[in-house]
Amino acid sequence: MFINGRWITTQNTFAVTNPATGEVIGQMAEGDRSHAVDAIEAAATALPDWSASTAYQRAAILLKAHQLMIASKQSLAELMTREQGKPLKAALNEVQYAADFLLWFAEESKRVYGETIPSARADQRFIVRYQPVGVVAAITPWNYPISMLTRKLAPALAAGCTVVLKPAEATPLCAKAVFEILEQAGLPAGVANLITVSDPTDIGHEFCTNPKVKKITFTGSTAVGRKIAQQAAAQVKRVSMELGGHAPFIVFDDADPVHAAKGASLVKFLNTGQACISPNRIFVQRKILEPFIHTLVARVNAMNAGNGLDPANSIGPLVNEAAVAKVERQVNDAVDKGAALHCGGQRLNQGDLSNGHFYAPTVLSSVDEDMLIYREETFGPVAAIIPFDTYDEVIERANDTNYGLAAYVYTQNLSTAMRAFEALNFGIIGINDINPTSAAAPFGGMNESGLGREGAREGLQEYLETKLGGFSIA
Repeated sequence: MFINGRWITTQNTFAVTNPATGEVIGQMAEGDRSHAVDAIEAAATALPDWSASTAYQRAAILLKAHQLMIASKQSLAELMTREQGKPLKAALNEVQYAADFLLWFAEESKRVYGETIPSARADQRFIVRYQPVGVVAAITPWNYPISMLTRKLAPALAAGCTVVLKPAEATPLCAKAVFEILEQAGLPAGVANLITVSDPTDIGHEFCTNPKVKKITFTGSTAVGRKIAQQAAAQVKRVSMELGGHAPFIVFDDADPVHAAKGASLVKFLNTGQACISPNRIFVQRKILEPFIHTLVARVNAMNAGNGLDPANSIGPLVNEAAVAKVERQVNDAVDKGAALHCGGQRLNQGDLSNGHFYAPTVLSSVDEDMLIYREETFGPVAAIIPFDTYDEVIERANDTNYGLAAYVYTQNLSTAMRAFEALNFGIIGINDINPTSAAAPFGGMNESGLGREGAREGLQEYLETKLGGFSIA
């Protein structure tokens, strides 16, 4: 762990394993609540000096961290593939994405502008300034174990906040590597602190109840997000959350079905389907259903599952056995209720895959509302295709969810595209675009998919308080 500028070891440790092989690849310090208290105290002590530093001073450190991350891109990606499982090409892309946040917020920190407001009184002046929220507690997920750290750390540090971060218990080695970069970049002691633990319950409770923590930022499941929000509410802490998704992918019959199917295959099976913006319900207008399915199945059949360090493999392991069991349960339920299975549909546990958590990339069609996969987020390599007939029908069905993170629309009709963009109740809409994300663009969801935004200027605002000064000059 990294607390107050020092690396901390503990007598107790927990093992970190490769989900593709079951091999133990490292041991991490087993923190406890007392370590969280120490880290929060260190962050609180460091806050006055860090918040008083200039935006240019903070930007210089973030820029140095960006340079170091780019220089370490290959080694970081290889570590990520061993620890998280994603193919090396995807890991390299993630490291670049993670570095983008450091660069973007290094620059954006210089643009936290205040304002003056005209008063109705001749003797009065209003001035608005923005200042850091304070100590931030950050909780990050395993599916994007480096970029989700910088997406929180970079804006918090740029704003002048100090941070205590708890990474996912499945991917702490990637978090350690990020903090090594921050240390090398010259971040002062106590400004960013790392707590690792195999059971996060006590740490999360300390984050929620310690009065020195002024904001909690969390990426993970909606169920856990609800609990954090409930506990944080007792002290009226600021909370921002990026939670689950149940993304619709809508293909209208004026779109090229081959092009749309290629897009669907790329985004659906990205990170083995373990992405919050992964499409879970693929709605295809009936007129082009057959060519769409034909193209998608052909592309999925060409995907190889295996260790992500082998460039021939595009499908990595799921995170653990529970994830495999969930995917298996959804697929079996769908097939039992009448869905057509075009490919996949089984665990992969033979030969080199026998010790990993693999499930075959799968395509289902004739999926309907009575199936679990229609309602539940899958977080796995299963494409569920649902036919539709009319615009009004598909918009209503797409919005029939408690989630609201991402949605995708394929159409060549500008009117249809604009109408769908405005009608879909999701925070991120890709129109003929499977990658509607960037460090410069706001990322976040509606409804039970989260609170607040990450990235862009909105992401920096999440870590700032608004202060008004009313000056009488009489």
